[in-house]
Amino acid sequence: MTSSELWTRATADRYDAEETEMSSAAVLGPTLDFLAELAGDGRALEFAIGTGRVGVPLRERGVPVVGIELSEPMAAVLRNKVDEDTLPVVIGDMATTVVPGGFALVYLVYNTITNLLTQDEQVECFRNAARHLEPGGRFVIELGVPPLRFLPPGQVAVPFDVSEQHLGFDTFDLVEQVLVSHHLTRDGDDGLYRRDNSRHRYAWPAELDLMARIAGLERERRVGDWDGAPFTGDSAKHVSVWRKPA
Repeated sequence: MTSSELWTRATADRYDAEETEMSSAAVLGPTLDFLAELAGDGRALEFAIGTGRVGVPLRERGVPVVGIELSEPMAAVLRNKVDEDTLPVVIGDMATTVVPGGFALVYLVYNTITNLLTQDEQVECFRNAARHLEPGGRFVIELGVPPLRFLPPGQVAVPFDVSEQHLGFDTFDLVEQVLVSHHLTRDGDDGLYRRDNSRHRYAWPAELDLMARIAGLERERRVGDWDGAPFTGDSAKHVSVWRKPA
């Protein structure tokens, strides 16, 4: 069992259309360069592969990719893009599901580790990555830095998007280390908005380093984005790489 919320058919059907920016060449190019370099001639395993936004083009670059995905509707959208022989996907949660063989790279992008709502499950996710890695292999996570500096006393909400078609803000439970992302999305020209929300357990970079140590992994580097910008106190996110000792 997992605490992750299960993405529905309706969410899966509109996911790609709502993530066009994240699927653009400007975003995907550096992401694929980064991951392909780490994979080298080896295989890559994507935790929470979703509709294949990253996994499908990485496979097209010649990297053998296998995916784990909890949501069958999300995996069904991916399957419309590529067949099972080309990119196998196992239905299951990323903290416990095991697939055959070893991998040079395991990766988890776009804040998805926060879908695991307990620290224990996040630790198990690291352990599962280590379980799949060959000696010398890497585990990569892309994750936003919790924007708590934007919270003045008494405020619990931080906006992250205010645009014509979408209003997005996060509310924070500072005791439980859980945030809820709220979305108001305009679907058509009638002025009506669709409301959605999702729960996440946010984690600090240093906390992830400790999880990695528990799993027997060593931090190799941390940068501020896929282009390799330095990670600083003002970085909004990080891309972190941990290595399994040879």
